[in-house]
Amino acid sequence: MPGLSLASRLDGAIGGKTAAAFDRAFGMKTVGELLEHYPRRYARRGELTPISTLPLGEPVTIVAEVVSASERRMQNRRGSLLEVVISDGDGRLSLTFFNQPWRLKELTPGRRGIFSGKVGEYRRQTQLTNPDYELFDDIAEARAEAEVSAKRPIPIYPATATVPSPLVQKTISLVLDALGDIEDPLPDDLRARRGLLPARAALEQIHRPESDDDIPPALATLRMHEAFVLQTALLQQRQFVRALSATKRPAGPGGLLDRFDRILPFELTPDQQSVGAQIQADMVGDWPMNRLVQGEVGSGKTLVALRAMLQVAESGGQSALIAPTEVLAAQHLRSIARMLGPELAPELMPTLLTGQLPAAERRKAALRVASGQARIVVGTHALLSATTTFADLGFVVVDEQHRFGVDQREALRAKGDSPHTLVLTATPIPRTVAMTVFGDLDVSTIRTMPAGRAGIQSFVAPLAEKPGWFARVWDRVAEEVAQGRQAFVVCAAIDADQLTADEKTDEPADAPEAPVPAAASEGNRTRWGVVQVEAVLSRLPAFADIRVEILHGKMPSDEKDAVMQAFARGDIDVLVATTVIEVGVDVPNASTMVILEADRFGVSQLHQLRGRVGRGGLPGLCLLVTEAAPGTSSRARVDAVAATLDGFALAEVDLELRGEGDVLGGAQSGVRSSLRLLRVVTDADLITEARAEGERLLADDPALQRHPGLSAALERRLGVEERAALAKS
Repeated sequence: MPGLSLASRLDGAIGGKTAAAFDRAFGMKTVGELLEHYPRRYARRGELTPISTLPLGEPVTIVAEVVSASERRMQNRRGSLLEVVISDGDGRLSLTFFNQPWRLKELTPGRRGIFSGKVGEYRRQTQLTNPDYELFDDIAEARAEAEVSAKRPIPIYPATATVPSPLVQKTISLVLDALGDIEDPLPDDLRARRGLLPARAALEQIHRPESDDDIPPALATLRMHEAFVLQTALLQQRQFVRALSATKRPAGPGGLLDRFDRILPFELTPDQQSVGAQIQADMVGDWPMNRLVQGEVGSGKTLVALRAMLQVAESGGQSALIAPTEVLAAQHLRSIARMLGPELAPELMPTLLTGQLPAAERRKAALRVASGQARIVVGTHALLSATTTFADLGFVVVDEQHRFGVDQREALRAKGDSPHTLVLTATPIPRTVAMTVFGDLDVSTIRTMPAGRAGIQSFVAPLAEKPGWFARVWDRVAEEVAQGRQAFVVCAAIDADQLTADEKTDEPADAPEAPVPAAASEGNRTRWGVVQVEAVLSRLPAFADIRVEILHGKMPSDEKDAVMQAFARGDIDVLVATTVIEVGVDVPNASTMVILEADRFGVSQLHQLRGRVGRGGLPGLCLLVTEAAPGTSSRARVDAVAATLDGFALAEVDLELRGEGDVLGGAQSGVRSSLRLLRVVTDADLITEARAEGERLLADDPALQRHPGLSAALERRLGVEERAALAKS
């Protein structure tokens, strides 16, 4: 099979059966995707892996020595059982083979090799059943080769039970032998300046290094490949957007925006003014605005978006704001109507459109939207319905962008003619992530907070060390209520007694940061659901006269809205809820936030939840209740949130604790992540340099006619599907 290319189909290169196994295990379909499956570490032939650290239930690859091997007849079934014991000099591990007596000749005591399989347990002893293995040569005539081999690193790959590391290694080696020439994605001058390897050499050295010295230059080269290809793709997408024509939406003197600003009862913060000016300029530009606004919880992003909506409305255009939940959409509508006041609201007719509206109301709302009578439309996924049409959709606002896939955002944008787009997030994004994920958007940041905020104090209630603090948490809530204030209690589940493997929380399936499951090593901890908390509070003497209600995502829409409105009016003292209240819920009289099992949530989510209190003139109090033990990663998340109110600092901490995962995957691209070696935490300088290099190259060669290797890499790594997804992001 001579002359394979990186774009060659994998089934044609390694056979259909093996290719199908790799596709099922890793989603690989091409030679390039296989060769981008890089080793996660390297072993040595003289190295023995600590057996005591092997995780149960996980596929592992270890280097070990055979201690003993014996065969016996099975008692309850026909055939024989071969039992082999291997050791690392400290711990021991059993290998079990069924009806394979011939392996006795190979697995003799003293032989060393690589053993791969899924770690199981039988009679309290760890074991591998029918593992794959590769023994090291130890015959006398191979000594010269063995001396060389002893220094050669052994690549250990991410693997599964069906595709173990040795199979990955053999398959990659087979493909490398048949691989033809590779066009380099990096310009020659960049490669020379950085002292990087040619593409073919980099692949050879990362998969088949002769020595440890081969690995660092291969890693450096392939990291630059990833950074350069990704940044070039994002820059090309920005070029594409800027090639579109947009309807200019200027704000005129004495127009709707001027009238709104005159009735505002407060001054805009400096950041609101500067970001508003950027948006105003964008909306009279030659191409559609494509801007991301990030800002702390309560920093006034909605006000900035509303001012932009008024600018669009001056030319008769409509604006659509899509929110992730019905509760938030309804609140946005009330907030917008309140800010517009009795003079402007009837003129703009802000309209709510959600799937849970009664049929008659929904028809009326849809008619107002289709006729253009409603110039501000707020809704949920119902806005994406094929039956929802706009008269002149000029502006799309996506609230809490991480809750929507790019297909959903594009479906809304497609209802207008190249509308301007504003993406809002209250989850601060580290600079390198913004550059890597949202590199085709202009990014604005609102850091200053409106005046009059009393601030929030956060405390950890560490029940593992101080179980008595649990009662004090409820006493503290009762004290706040006694002063005429209100409180939220947040749980990770609706009913902890009915949790299943598939439905652990109240979060939608595509939620970006679902509550984090407890690590097995942290023991069995108490689970709390909304149902259980309500039952506990009903029995506490201190809560005898306190009005407690529940709220969760499975409740009917009208019931949810009624509960939220009652809480906002002060008719409810304590609201026990799931994370349905995470974003946008604004009750100035709410002073206290209790988050149970806080370690089950991510850093950003805890920060978002905490932002629901301290929004008015009342000081906020956030109690993070956890049974996580000190020193665990779960506890580190909770401690980090308690230590600072700076969401931007927390975003960096969150990134370091969690890792970036699929930076261009999941919600952002809808397909596999294109990042393999690049780490946005540690490779910030490399990403910045790659972006600058990409800008220079595209300025000189926009169509990449003189850079076929880069063009081919873009097609491979960001193929038709991923490019289409990227174009929508």
